[in-house]
Amino acid sequence: MLNKIPDFIQNTPWQNHLWRIPTTEKVLYLTFDDGPTPVVTNETLEILDAFNAKASFFCLGRNAEHHPDLVENIIRKGHRIGNHSYSHLKGFRTATDVYLEDVKLAARFLKTKLFRPPYGRIRVKQAKRIANYFHLVMWDVLSHDYNRKISAEKCCRNVVNFVQPGSIIVFHDSEKAAPNMLEALPKTLETLTKQGYKFEVIPYEYGK
Repeated sequence: MLNKIPDFIQNTPWQNHLWRIPTTEKVLYLTFDDGPTPVVTNETLEILDAFNAKASFFCLGRNAEHHPDLVENIIRKGHRIGNHSYSHLKGFRTATDVYLEDVKLAARFLKTKLFRPPYGRIRVKQAKRIANYFHLVMWDVLSHDYNRKISAEKCCRNVVNFVQPGSIIVFHDSEKAAPNMLEALPKTLETLTKQGYKFEVIPYEYGK
């Protein structure tokens, strides 16, 4: 169970993959996958507000279709959205044309140039074609908040013990991850804020 993506993977020359933002400043990039979800997403936004933190939300198209008000609230509060596909397909198990149509369907409800593949699993051919339209955003630090076999405290440690300036961190604003995430997120923000970090959206130079 990897908390930190090894450098040799981050340095793999996959097409247009962003694993971490190059910087020496104490800036971190929180991201949330699989939302927007009623109650969970709004509670997440309230926690971010409390720490004056910004984040990027990689939304599922099916959720955005049913909850456009949540997408609007994310944007209104100064956060950024990304496309996380419509139905959370696994790229390794899905034909490229089917995968691309699913991403395009999500794009009807999510106006963004950022894309993150569900599970981080995408074939090279799929990535090449998607890179014609999106900037692919991966991550270098994973909280594992979706894993109900670990505690919220462990999720927090998975982040604070492995970040470095420019790290892209993954949490999830889903019902499954909510018990861990909603407890771990404020602890993570408090700890890292005391260490001098600030939290920003994925820079707009990526995915213009």
